[in-house]
Amino acid sequence: MKTIIVGGVASGMSAATRLRRLQEDADITVYEMGENVSYANCGLPYFLSDTISDRNALLLQTPQSLHDRFRLDVQVNHMVTAINKNQKSITVKNLISGESFEDHYDFLVLATGAKPRQPEINGIEYALSLRDVADADALKAAVQTSVSKTAVIIGGGFIGIETAENLVHAGFDVHLVQRGNQLLGQVEPEIVEVFQKHLESNGIKLHLNSAVTGITPNAVSINGNSLECDLVVSAAGVEPDNQLAREAGLKFGKTAGLWVDEQQRTSDEYIFAAGDAVEKHDYFTNGETLVPLANLANRHGRLIADAIAGLPVKAANSISTAIIGAFGMALATTGLSPAKARASKLPHQVIHIHPGSHAGYYPGAKRISMLVLFEPETGKLLGAQAVGEDGVDKRIDVISTAIFGGLSVNDLMDLELAYSPQYGSAKDPINHAGYVGNNVLTGRTPTFQWHELEAQLAKPNTVLVDVRSASENQAGTTPNSINISVDDLRDHLKPLEGKRVLVHCQVGQRGHTATQILRGHGIDALNLDGGYLTWRAGTDAKERK
Repeated sequence: MKTIIVGGVASGMSAATRLRRLQEDADITVYEMGENVSYANCGLPYFLSDTISDRNALLLQTPQSLHDRFRLDVQVNHMVTAINKNQKSITVKNLISGESFEDHYDFLVLATGAKPRQPEINGIEYALSLRDVADADALKAAVQTSVSKTAVIIGGGFIGIETAENLVHAGFDVHLVQRGNQLLGQVEPEIVEVFQKHLESNGIKLHLNSAVTGITPNAVSINGNSLECDLVVSAAGVEPDNQLAREAGLKFGKTAGLWVDEQQRTSDEYIFAAGDAVEKHDYFTNGETLVPLANLANRHGRLIADAIAGLPVKAANSISTAIIGAFGMALATTGLSPAKARASKLPHQVIHIHPGSHAGYYPGAKRISMLVLFEPETGKLLGAQAVGEDGVDKRIDVISTAIFGGLSVNDLMDLELAYSPQYGSAKDPINHAGYVGNNVLTGRTPTFQWHELEAQLAKPNTVLVDVRSASENQAGTTPNSINISVDDLRDHLKPLEGKRVLVHCQVGQRGHTATQILRGHGIDALNLDGGYLTWRAGTDAKERK
């Protein structure tokens, strides 16, 4: 049985090496149109700043090493130009010699990945991209020969931000241009704003609600204003590279990604596909989605090999977990976002917390700002987002695992997590999320969201009380609030009797206590979820021009 694999990076090489482990006598050929296979494309931005200085470190395998260990026939600089399904053959072009030839398969695996989306901009040919090792070589050469040391990045997604960070480390004045009103459009504004301010504090100039309308060798035009620069990087996202599959007449889904079944088989029973070119099935809606992440690409490549070998396998639906870091701060997401839940009309409840990364009395604790999403009736976990300088990754990983296991927000209270002062707290942020979620789920603490403050204040007989200390209040507070410290609240109940009281503190914890005091005295009270920090971040994001 001969298996031909088109594409030699994540999903393609996972399929090839797994199939060899399962079948020592399998005939396996890999065609890759580039000059490298099995390279670390997620590490490419860090090559620009010499954070990864050794280029060879990016090359995880070579055709020779793959042949030596796995007896794979790996052909680089070979482009598959056509699929003949009836004959179970492909046409291959040698990009060095220019010659074309036919090759036949029993099974074909498409791992063609994604390609950079090229925006329609005058002079876009002057912009560089960063998708493979050859791109990284060209971009690093441009970095080393730049005269102005000014760079413009088009696009505020993962690649754009990581490239911007590394160009700052390489000594550049960096401008990051984003069409939308925020970076990382899948992230809620009150979470992403913390990250945006951190980028700005480290020298990146954000141009939000902006567009590059023209590029020359020495300048770009941003919203009609010229900016001198000699390095432009287009990072305007990616799109599935599916021309080969489309010309072969394979089935596509609503996302423009290639359709596959639960075993990654396409509409042709002898052709499988995985990676960024292929649509995934969403864990929450079972609908179609695109998730261009290496974790899924590798997992699904392995699954294809199992299916070809006759093993009973089934792809799990995608939860979509991702993380990005810049200048020591990380932002991570998993599962549904509130925006996606609203778009899918899924009932959901949101809570915000701002715990420390580890015990506050141990030096070096950093704040984590975290959003958790769950079903309002059952408490079943739906998603989370977090940002901070320490401990973000492990908390999002715990939530992702909890979602996969079908746990509820109540279950988070009972998770026994590793604790030592330098690593966590006796009440880990995950447990903390469980406590807050339980209070909201049971109705013990009625809350409202930061973006609802204005509407809540407009309701009759409503007053807003800041229960922080006087010094905190003077450093910044919400509009139209009165300041009564939570410690003094019991002595000032009379003026609040008969009123509808909105309460806020810094992060929500003292607000919870204040709400319980007021409700214990028969006063209608609601707590601002996530407190002043959440309101301030969300409002700042909303007010950005």
